[in-house]
Amino acid sequence: MVSFNRANALALAAALVCLETGLASQGTPAPTLKIVLERAGAYVEQFEHQLSDIVAEEAYEQTVRRAAPTSVVLERRHLKSDLLLMQPTPGFRWVQFRDVFEVDGRPVRDREDRLSSLFLAPSGSLFDRVARIRRESARYNIGNIDRTMNIPVLPLGVLVRDEQSRFSFSIQARGKGGESSVHRDLPDSPHFRVATEVWVVGFRESQGPTMVRTPEGRDVFSRGRLWIEPSTGRVLMAEVTAGGSQVKGQITVSFQSVPLVGFLVPVEMRESYQRSRDTRVIEGVATYGKFRQFRVEVDEQIGPIR
Repeated sequence: MVSFNRANALALAAALVCLETGLASQGTPAPTLKIVLERAGAYVEQFEHQLSDIVAEEAYEQTVRRAAPTSVVLERRHLKSDLLLMQPTPGFRWVQFRDVFEVDGRPVRDREDRLSSLFLAPSGSLFDRVARIRRESARYNIGNIDRTMNIPVLPLGVLVRDEQSRFSFSIQARGKGGESSVHRDLPDSPHFRVATEVWVVGFRESQGPTMVRTPEGRDVFSRGRLWIEPSTGRVLMAEVTAGGSQVKGQITVSFQSVPLVGFLVPVEMRESYQRSRDTRVIEGVATYGKFRQFRVEVDEQIGPIR
């Protein structure tokens, strides 16, 4: 770490002005949207590999409330889970798995049998197993809307390099973290803090197969925004809205650096779902902590991952 006194600070400021002028005279271009998306795609690839060795504990509160004429909570559930990113087979997309171990303060009794069935004795095709993982991750959701989009890494799928062609992107705002344009329309979250340059990049899904699908397998197109650090491609916050005239769902995820990890991780997810002409709203807030590494063990007599 280098410290500066006042004279050094003034000298540095003058040097930076000269450097900026020199770069401008050389015609150094500012990053374009294409360059930022390339950086973000590389970042997401690195992020997935880094996060694949990490387990996080999730504290997740879901509520169903009647929004009109007055807000009344109809149902509430509190979950505690271990959340991990896994790759069902080499070359397949990463899948995030929610291993619920406590529901409303009570331990989940069939947890060991469920995990053994899911991972030690897998059956069916790869896609069937992935579908089972996703269903298990949503097993304890409450409300009248089936959903599996409530996982914090979902928005990053937009930036996967092989998937970007299915989306259209646009720059919606640029600026420092404190500028109102960068914070525009953000949920009231204490976990989104940034003091660096940020681009707000909007996206719209235009081709299938889509990230979010109905229980029957029909495409559900998504749109949203990504708060990206243009110099590195790091995603600081992401928002995804899926659905149309019948059902609408939205998740917003904040990413921050936490001790002992060394890179950005999800720290909060907020969600909301509602059917058209229904006064009930499903909402959720999940926070993440106790990040730790996990080790994969293989039993030679059984073969599959333990």
